[in-house]
Parts: sequence; structure tokens; C-alpha cells
Amino acid sequence: MVERRKRLLLGAFGTVIALVLGTAYALKDPSPIGYFTSGDAQNRFLAAYDDAMDEMPTPDRTLDVRTTYGVVRLYRFAGADPGAEPLVLLPGRASASPLWADNLPSLLKRRSVYTIDLLGEPGYSVQQRPITTPADHARWLHEALLALPEPRVHLLGWSIGGWTAANLAVREPAKIASVALFDPVVVFGDLSGQAVIRSLPASVKWFPKSWRDSFASWTANDAPVEDEPVARMIEEGLQSYVIKLSAPTRPTDEQLRSLRMPTLVVFGGESRMHDPKAGAENARRVLRHGTVKSYDDASHAVPAEYPDRVAADVDRLLT
Repeated sequence: MVERRKRLLLGAFGTVIALVLGTAYALKDPSPIGYFTSGDAQNRFLAAYDDAMDEMPTPDRTLDVRTTYGVVRLYRFAGADPGAEPLVLLPGRASASPLWADNLPSLLKRRSVYTIDLLGEPGYSVQQRPITTPADHARWLHEALLALPEPRVHLLGWSIGGWTAANLAVREPAKIASVALFDPVVVFGDLSGQAVIRSLPASVKWFPKSWRDSFASWTANDAPVEDEPVARMIEEGLQSYVIKLSAPTRPTDEQLRSLRMPTLVVFGGESRMHDPKAGAENARRVLRHGTVKSYDDASHAVPAEYPDRVAADVDRLLT
């Protein structure tokens, strides 16, 4: 039942890609930065966010780090080995720190963890300048990591968070000890045609919620969408926040070959967001220090479906 809950949770998370592809809609708006559509909308989202945070362990520290592009919200969770270099978890688009509730228990058995609300997404981070290039995306995250007291960190990114981690690694690698990417999008291959077509109606705010749920369920290989705290948080974020970020662009082969840190890439063998077999082959071809795996029966929702296996693979990468 617990594993099933984790799988259903990610039905709502499928809207991650809907907003990647819905960027064109947001660009019609003259505002250069992301914003909540009203005070009431922001209050509804933050109430849903706080409810979802109740499912997380209690953080031992909450940080609001000022960067050139805005204020970035991070939470620190104390792990079993406080002296070990910590993990930094990057969620998907239109989600935030509470997305990691199912993964924290197993990850914290190894080391401490930071979670981040991505800048320019619904969450407690506050965007204050436009983010229009891959270099902008890398710079704000690099500045946020520089504020952490630990000299080096290990990045773990999921979906668009995987792209965010890879983009930082190829542009601002100074503080990164290793990178783990779970079904990353637009890194080793392009989005599938079906994902593009199916996401377009799901990315329009005024279309019925059932359309978004249908796309979300499709990304998790037809698992039904549950009405639970994280799903409600994501739905409120989709309805209340206008994302004004440039769309992700694939790193070049030369950039990926330049990575010197250990890199783990895990594809969902049944992921519908891209061609996981071709992506894995490309990752093996371009990464000089990479370990590439496929969880054969996993969907795009790899970390939620296999939290203990993810933690074990990350632990092997780091040790």
C-alpha cells in the first residue's frame, strides 16, 4: 500500500512537463518574472504547501538565501552522518520541497539533506529578476549553494530538476561533488512527441482539471491521481502561479563530456516522457565518469516508485 501511494502521488507530479511546454503561454504575459495571480491565490497555494510539508520530517534549519535573481528557500534535514557531504534535492517543475516526502527517510539514513524550492516556480522562493538563459538558471543555483556552510554538496535532480542539476554541473561545477539524475528531461534526449501533444491542453490554466489529471496519470503510466497533500499543492501551484522561465535547452555533447564529477543517471524503463533506451545509450556515450542505469518497470516517477533503491544507488555513487 505504501508503494502504491507513492506511485499515485506522482500522478499529479506529471504536470511538471506540462509547464515546461506551457512556457509559450506564459511568455505572452508582459511580466518578466513569475508571480502569483492574486493575494488570495497565493494564500491558497501556501496553505496547501504547508499541509504538504506536514508529511516531511521536521527540518533543523530553514534558509532564505539572497541571490542575484531572487531569494531562494532551502530546508536542511539532519542525517545520520552529520560530517558527510550533504545531498541537495532539486524537484520537478511546478512542485517544491514537499515533493521529496517519500524519499527523505531512506536518504537521511546516510547523510544530511537540503531541499530547494526552485526559483521562479510556485513555492517560498521569490524571483526578482528575469531568468532567460541556461546561464541564468545556473547562476542563481550556484549562488544559493555558495551560501551553504559545507564546502561541497551532491546534487540529486528529478525530471526538470535533473536538467537543472546537469545545467549547473556543466556551467558552474565548483561546489558540486557528484550528480545524480533521475529520468532527467532534455539532457540526453528530447521530449517524446506524445508528451508534447498531450501536455498542451494540460498546461492551460483555464482548461478543466480533469485534463491535467489525465496527462498526469499518463506520465505515471496510467496510475490514477490521488487527492492528497502534494497533489493538492501542485494543482494550486498550477492554478495560482504564472511561471516566466526560459524553456530548458539540451546541453551539448561537449559540455556533457566535460563533466569530471561522478555522475549517476537512472531512467525509468517505461517512462513516456522520452525514449529511455536511447537516452541511456546517449548518456553512456557522452559521460566519461558516468554510471547509467534503467529501472525496467519504472515510469517517469522513478524516485517515488523506488525510494529505497534510489537511496542505495546514490549511496553507492558517493562511497
